Amino acid sequence: MKAKAQSAGRFVRRHWVILAFLLFIISIVMKPHALERFFVYYPDRILVGDPSGIGLAFEDLSLVTEDGVKLHGWFVPCVGSNRTFLVLHGNAGNISHRVPWIEILHGLQSHVLIIDYRGYGRSEGDPFEEGLYRDARAAAAWWSRRFPGPDQKLLLIGESLGGAVAIDLAGHVAASGLILQSTFTSARDMAKTLFPLGLLQPLTGIHFDSTDKIRRIKCPKLFIHGNRDEIVPFRLGRKLYELAPEPRRFWEVPGAGHNDLIWVAGPDYARTLREFLIQNSL
Repeated sequence: MKAKAQSAGRFVRRHWVILAFLLFIISIVMKPHALERFFVYYPDRILVGDPSGIGLAFEDLSLVTEDGVKLHGWFVPCVGSNRTFLVLHGNAGNISHRVPWIEILHGLQSHVLIIDYRGYGRSEGDPFEEGLYRDARAAAAWWSRRFPGPDQKLLLIGESLGGAVAIDLAGHVAASGLILQSTFTSARDMAKTLFPLGLLQPLTGIHFDSTDKIRRIKCPKLFIHGNRDEIVPFRLGRKLYELAPEPRRFWEVPGAGHNDLIWVAGPDYARTLREFLIQNSL
């Protein structure tokens, strides 16, 4: 018995790193979506500003999802416009970090609707993949009630992870256009480029698989990707574009990374979006 105990002790001392790692995984996967939240989402609960800081009037929104989660968002109106950008942001921060983006989109003579996913900013709950899809559907449902007229146009614009959410939403609503910025093909493809998520991705249960969904999206599509993106490889953005049916356009932003794309693009960003709107009668 003593020999067995000593042998077990030696095994633990030699392999304590592996054992600790396994215990870590077990402790996480026992909680629903916990591993997914640990590796995928980086929410910030504190808002650091709002559109009034750049002189834009806005409405504070409180939306309720199909599973009863209360979400927070903003609606920034543009007088006389029949076009709304529904902004689905990436996996970090919250809507207050997207105020400069809101300003650009509003400057295209468009309403802007932006929400925080569950667990972000002032929204309730905790994020998980299907939850984010529900959050986007709740925002689209609010828009359809606010603008029921047949001449109203809803444009979905998704950033990084938000691109996967936008693609999923485009399969459920009659979007007039889809803009995907720094977006990837699937969580599996992304996991191959990241450690340790690459090893753990099968355990997380996440998919964010846009490879089949994008093939069914018929509305005009604009793909934007920086050729120096250090988070989402440029090749994944290009592959997503190649899977999409016409009408489509790909804009490679020279020298842009993942988080500085708008700033590196400069005035060309608004110009390219405006061209997309005009060319597709949006």
